Amino acid sequence: MSDESLNENATPDEDILAVDGDIIADVEEELVEAGEVRFDKLKKAEEILRSSAPASFREAAENTFEKVVHINRCSKVVKGGRRFSFSALVVSGDREGRVGCGFGKAQEVSECIKKSSEASKKDMMLVNITHNTIPHPVVGEHGGARVKLMPASPGTGLIAGGGVRAVVEAAGIKDVLAKSMGSNNPSNVVKATLRALEQLRTKEQIYSVRGKRLADKKAL
Repeated sequence: MSDESLNENATPDEDILAVDGDIIADVEEELVEAGEVRFDKLKKAEEILRSSAPASFREAAENTFEKVVHINRCSKVVKGGRRFSFSALVVSGDREGRVGCGFGKAQEVSECIKKSSEASKKDMMLVNITHNTIPHPVVGEHGGARVKLMPASPGTGLIAGGGVRAVVEAAGIKDVLAKSMGSNNPSNVVKATLRALEQLRTKEQIYSVRGKRLADKKAL
């Protein structure tokens, strides 16, 4: 049978359905194209807003690394009994070369942690990091604490503990060897580690102070 005979034998309802199906398909294609264009415009607008808008406090808080190093409880004997107060030592950093520590006191644990966290964010310093480790060995002292930091090869990890580990991890150092000597007071150990990180200098900084410049690397 030919196509003409098939079309002649087709009922009017079938012809209407076929035409409706073609129209629906064309409309769906137009809607898909319009939707894709609209989605692209929305996506571009979101990218422009993200690039132009400053980082919100929530994003900054998510990117900040915080660790409670030590919590101390102090009791005071009064006429009605004993009154407790708490103090906390917190280390915070962005894991990209900025780190700081804070100390806070309050009647509640959560409140003293909040105070110390805010204090640590206000007192941050920059740390020179080279290839995920420190540029050279260094020793830091504070009070009776003495901390020695040494560079390590890639894959070594953080060979440190206590307050030293918290500070180097918050700074973004991934490979380091550390040794804590003398006092084990958490506050002194943290501050001695910060003193050690303050002394770090890159090769370019040392050469610039000496009035020299690095030799250009030659291809083999």
